[in-house]
Amino acid sequence: MSPMLQVSKIIAQGQGLAPVLLKRAATVELDWDVRQKSRFDTTDSLGRHLGVFLPRGTLVRGGDVLVTEDGSMVKVLAAPQTVLRITACTTHGSPFDLTRAAYHLGNRHVPIELKPDHLKIEPDHVLADLLRAMHLIVNEVEEAFEPEGGAYSAATHAHSHAMTPATPAPAPHVHGPNCQHDH
Repeated sequence: MSPMLQVSKIIAQGQGLAPVLLKRAATVELDWDVRQKSRFDTTDSLGRHLGVFLPRGTLVRGGDVLVTEDGSMVKVLAAPQTVLRITACTTHGSPFDLTRAAYHLGNRHVPIELKPDHLKIEPDHVLADLLRAMHLIVNEVEEAFEPEGGAYSAATHAHSHAMTPATPAPAPHVHGPNCQHDH
């Protein structure tokens, strides 16, 4: 067995890396259960044993890049896993039913992946029955699972929108065809 390579750095979505580096990088396929842990062992596509030790609370997403102690990079792929794919019933409902379902699942703190035309959750027969009672179509499928990080997750959103009373609201502005700033 080869010695374990330690990983303690992650580059979110390979940001700033040249595409050629990402193309050459080894890969590792991990399901959501593993990717939500900050410490785990795995084996990459080159057969190297990796010991991953990231800061507590770090979520590893498909597309992220792990950096090993020797400087090599390993691209993370979200492994297909059993999930429930929830879609609106075009005969008995409307796309708004997905919004209602997301609301109810969110109230139960269920990890959920939001897509424009469907939702995904981990298998749960009680929730599947609830969703079917709401006239939604629920199918068990094998797909990658990338649930939302949540409103308070640092991995999802790294800046504050809070305004203190002493901070005046920004002046509104109009966007024209030559608007020169990011949105």
